[in-house]
Amino acid sequence: MSVVTDPARPAVAPEAPMPVRRKGSFGFNSVSPREKVARYVLLVFVLLITIGPFLWQLSTSLKGSGEDIYTRIPRLLPAQPTFDHYKAVTDTIPVWDYARNSLVVAFLVVGGNIVGASLAGFAISRLQFRGRKIVLGLFLATLVLPGEVTIISQYVTVREFGLANTLFGVALPGMIGALNVLLMYNAFRALPLEVDQAAIVDGANAWQRFVYIGLPSVRGTISVIAIFAFIGAWDDFLWPLIVLTDPDKYTLTVGLQYLSGTFSNNPRLIAAGTMIAFIPIVIVFATLQRFFFKGVEEGAVKG
Repeated sequence: MSVVTDPARPAVAPEAPMPVRRKGSFGFNSVSPREKVARYVLLVFVLLITIGPFLWQLSTSLKGSGEDIYTRIPRLLPAQPTFDHYKAVTDTIPVWDYARNSLVVAFLVVGGNIVGASLAGFAISRLQFRGRKIVLGLFLATLVLPGEVTIISQYVTVREFGLANTLFGVALPGMIGALNVLLMYNAFRALPLEVDQAAIVDGANAWQRFVYIGLPSVRGTISVIAIFAFIGAWDDFLWPLIVLTDPDKYTLTVGLQYLSGTFSNNPRLIAAGTMIAFIPIVIVFATLQRFFFKGVEEGAVKG
């Protein structure tokens, strides 16, 4: 029996067979085993460079006095672990007094950057005033100058204000960082202009827009600034060494130099002091790390 086809109905082309992927071929987004191995090797190498010195200092601080730390084959795990070196550090220098001084300086720097950088970033990005682009250019220009270039003028300024040999004088130059202002400028700039316009129509002034609209939307960037400011103030050595002359006001990084001078033949105590200085940084980062990675995605409008 013959099949009658309708001439008015277009003929349907037969389906093309699905292409068969050859074994061992890889698509655009796939990674070959060789590339995957190379990536893992590179990650392990970077991990050794970044985490290796910290692990070695931790291992050195826990090794007993009778254990040789200069062996031909380095040993990461101590054979005689002990915490006596940490107690020796606290008995040798007033660690807690130095740590308290460092915390005072760090909190002043963090608070100054959060308040000052937020206000400056909001003003440059959301307010219209004459010379706004010039101010932004000046902040960008200061990033080119290294800190050593302005350290003499900073010391003269602090001394003229009568703040030499004070913790506030140590914190003052770092209380508003140009990089932090630019981070806040970029975060506020990502907010839609329609939000500001709607707030202005509702009668909100600049301060109300800053407090109730701007700040709740840039909490991630504020956390990033807080972490960077704390680490920078806590680890700073040169500037506190220049400003402070009274040993009772030394910060922890400056006070730890006594371990290097008194116990130059015992690196275990130096390593223990380094670990003590590292603990607050770990605590701050562990507290704010969930906001830290959120800071790069600022700009979302929250209802």
